[in-house]
Amino acid sequence: QVQFVESGGGLVQPGGSLRLSCAASGSFFGIYDMAWFRQSPGKQRELVAEISSGGRTNYADSVKGRFTISRDNAKNTVYLQMNSLKPEDTAVYYCNRELGGVALDYWGQGTQVTVSS
Repeated sequence: QVQFVESGGGLVQPGGSLRLSCAASGSFFGIYDMAWFRQSPGKQRELVAEISSGGRTNYADSVKGRFTISRDNAKNTVYLQMNSLKPEDTAVYYCNRELGGVALDYWGQGTQVTVSS
C-alpha cells in the first residue's frame, strides 16, 4: 500500500486559483499512474484528472481547460493546478494511484477546497 498526504486547499473566490500537492510514500512512485479525485457533500467521489507514468494526462470534462495535473517523480509528488475556479469545484480533493480510473490504495485525509465569494 502507498500512503498519500494532500495539501494546498483553502478558501478562494470564484475565478481564483489554487495549487494542490500530494506526497506519496514508497520507492516506485515513477511507475505509478496517478490521479486526483474529489468528493462533494452528498455526491460520489469522482475522478478529476489523471497522469500516467509516462506523463500522458486526461481530465474530466468539467475541469478540462482549467485544471492541469503534473508530477515530479524525484519528489514523489503529484500536483493539481486549478485555475478559473467555480463554486461547483468545492469539494475535498484526494490523490491516489489509479488503474482505469479506479483508485488502488486507501485514501488519505484529502484537502478541502472551497470556492465562494
